[in-house]
Amino acid sequence: MFQKILVANRGEIALRVIRASKELGVRTVAAYSEADRDTLAVRFAEEAVCIGAAPPAESYLAMSRLISAAEVTGCDAVHPGYGFLAENADFAEACQSSGLVFIGPPPEAIRKMGDKASAKQLMRRSGVPVVEGSEGVLDSPAEAAKKARAIGYPVMIKAAAGGGGKGMRIVKNTEGMEAGFRTAQAEAQAAFGNGSLYLEKYVEKPRHVEIQILGDREGHFVYLGERDCSIQRRHQKLIEEALSPALSPAMRKKMGEAAVKGAKAAGYVNAGTIEFLVEAGGRFYFMEMNTRIQVEHPVTELVTGVDLVKAQIRIAAGEPLPWKQEEIVLQGHALECRINAEDSENGFLPQPGKITSLHFAGGPGVRVDTHVYQDYTVPPNYDSLLAKLVTYGRDRAEAVARMKRALDECVIEGIKTTIPFHQKVMRDPRFLSGDVDTGYVEALLNGGPGGR
Repeated sequence: MFQKILVANRGEIALRVIRASKELGVRTVAAYSEADRDTLAVRFAEEAVCIGAAPPAESYLAMSRLISAAEVTGCDAVHPGYGFLAENADFAEACQSSGLVFIGPPPEAIRKMGDKASAKQLMRRSGVPVVEGSEGVLDSPAEAAKKARAIGYPVMIKAAAGGGGKGMRIVKNTEGMEAGFRTAQAEAQAAFGNGSLYLEKYVEKPRHVEIQILGDREGHFVYLGERDCSIQRRHQKLIEEALSPALSPAMRKKMGEAAVKGAKAAGYVNAGTIEFLVEAGGRFYFMEMNTRIQVEHPVTELVTGVDLVKAQIRIAAGEPLPWKQEEIVLQGHALECRINAEDSENGFLPQPGKITSLHFAGGPGVRVDTHVYQDYTVPPNYDSLLAKLVTYGRDRAEAVARMKRALDECVIEGIKTTIPFHQKVMRDPRFLSGDVDTGYVEALLNGGPGGR
């Protein structure tokens, strides 16, 4: 096992990694920016190193500074969390070259799955269902329009190197291709430093369902059920649940086996997530792979009893998976609401500022993953996530009832948050029935219930 891990991230995921490491008897070093000097990660890690100014490019994205911080503090491993450099193959490679273990997949697996166009090709060759689309990246709007005519509109233009909803546009006809292509290209270039695009057939009103996998260095894999992430706005997830109300045990097994097949084809090691689009009739298609821990991993932990972050660390240290697939037992139901510093009643505008009063929910079946505290100032430089409010129940109805209660118990004053939005969802008849798709939030915000 490692002696000391550099936590190359911030916010709640940095604190989550520190907690998992402590339980394994591993010391941690928090790498922090000047804006994060007073965070809980800095307080609770055994050591902390300032790596630069508030802008991510000068701190959390500065590879050389992170490597130096690990070296001067005597770390033998680096955990990248999610976001920032978590899916950057060059960073994983730089860690290896410096004698540090990157707690994640090999650089070559990150590269294979990080380019969405090549990842689709790999999945297609491996027998994993994929949405029809371009074979590789597109050179121009004209080439994109030609491909779109061949497979039929509407299509989705997507950033080859991206994720998180950046560099994505739905194009409904040839007339809209030029503008859609150029806008997506500019957004992808700004977000990822790579404007490469590909396209695929737009699947209307699908569910977004992802499968969590773990793989060790010996090539042993397990899948840990699914998370339904259909409740999202502009491709940003807002609420996730495990398990999906839409999947039967037979379909769960089929999707899980497809996810493992895809991970093996990529030469994958460690924790990862295969994301699928699921049609109403039950057909599913590979969308992308996230080569890191997911924001929504707590719901999987609650229904499986597996600590995914500790599993990441153990696998990276060379330990074999302790489970066979038949030993992964799914019990109960879990929900996660992302509490963001955004005004959900005014276009989800960001709300940086000081939290003047704070109280999070508790009681049976409630988990809160957060890095904020009373008098904490939310900086404008980073993602707006304040906390992940998670509830668990014997079934979906109990998990929802607990979430309603937990949301009512939460008090966050000084800034506006997305709590009112989540309360609205928890009262919505369509959500309560489990009948949602990726267009649900837009319908709800346009006058709901989020109904077809």
